[in-house]
Amino acid sequence: MGTETTSAVQKMLLESAEAKRATAEHLTPAIETLAAWMRGALEAGGKILLFGNGGSMCDANHIAEELVGRYRKERRALPALSLSEPSLLSCVANDYGYDAVFRRQVEAWAGAGDIVIGLSTSGASPNVVAGLAAAREHGARTVLMTGAKGAHDPAVADLVLDVPSTNTARIQECHITIGHILCELIEQDM
Repeated sequence: MGTETTSAVQKMLLESAEAKRATAEHLTPAIETLAAWMRGALEAGGKILLFGNGGSMCDANHIAEELVGRYRKERRALPALSLSEPSLLSCVANDYGYDAVFRRQVEAWAGAGDIVIGLSTSGASPNVVAGLAAAREHGARTVLMTGAKGAHDPAVADLVLDVPSTNTARIQECHITIGHILCELIEQDM
């Protein structure tokens, strides 16, 4: 590997670090708010539902498994669910269309006292927006994790964590970092 490759690697790592630095400056209070909401919901017997498309679905899966399993310390399993079961997604998509895949699941699982988190780097995925709308209808608190161009309309979610980047990879890297921070903050009090 030559210096061009080394230079490209360093550039990508520095872009990732800069995105995280900007996220720290822009989103620290919102992340603290979300951690408090999640902790409160879990202590009151609620659950955390997460969903997204593609890489965002993988991040939703990752965050849910850290809550159900464990992140850094032994503690009770926490009720978290990623709405990503393949046969259910294809069933709903076949019967109702892809825009309904999260809405139908939220209608089945979400209730008052729950936290519903939609991940969409663009903030405009119709199925994510529909899932968040259904969560509100069921009395759950709603959160959109997105990027700089994501929704800022309070009608979309109660809380928007908009990573200050337009680069999908950097946004997703920040989303999983935020997910790890949330897990650690929740575990601190358990």
